[in-house]
Amino acid sequence: MDQGFDNAYLQNPHVAALIQDTLLLFDGERYKLSAWVIMPNHMHLLLKPIEGHTLSGILHSLKSYTASEANKLLNRKGKFWMEDYFGRYIRNAEHFARTVVYIESNPVKARLCKEPSEWRFSSAWMRAHKEVN
Repeated sequence: MDQGFDNAYLQNPHVAALIQDTLLLFDGERYKLSAWVIMPNHMHLLLKPIEGHTLSGILHSLKSYTASEANKLLNRKGKFWMEDYFGRYIRNAEHFARTVVYIESNPVKARLCKEPSEWRFSSAWMRAHKEVN
């Protein structure tokens, strides 16, 4: 799945950039974004909703907007994202740290790059390029 088989719309760099830019747009306003990776056919996020915002509301807004805009970029119509998402609670600092490593190592595990910081559409890349704290 990680290597981008099936509907790998996110392998299009314009679509991946759209999604990453949208994620970053509301960081600090609707949620605190700690880690992310946009793979060829899925993404992983580690975020904490800010008071007044819910995870379901955040994801609904994110998926609705990016689906509409990505479909325009791809000159297509129809379903873009899976209906649901897989959410997990972070239990402690160790679990948080393991989750960041898991997310940022996804492209390496999929043999898409050698180091997490080489994957352009990720928190690891942005941190390595001093664009994320």
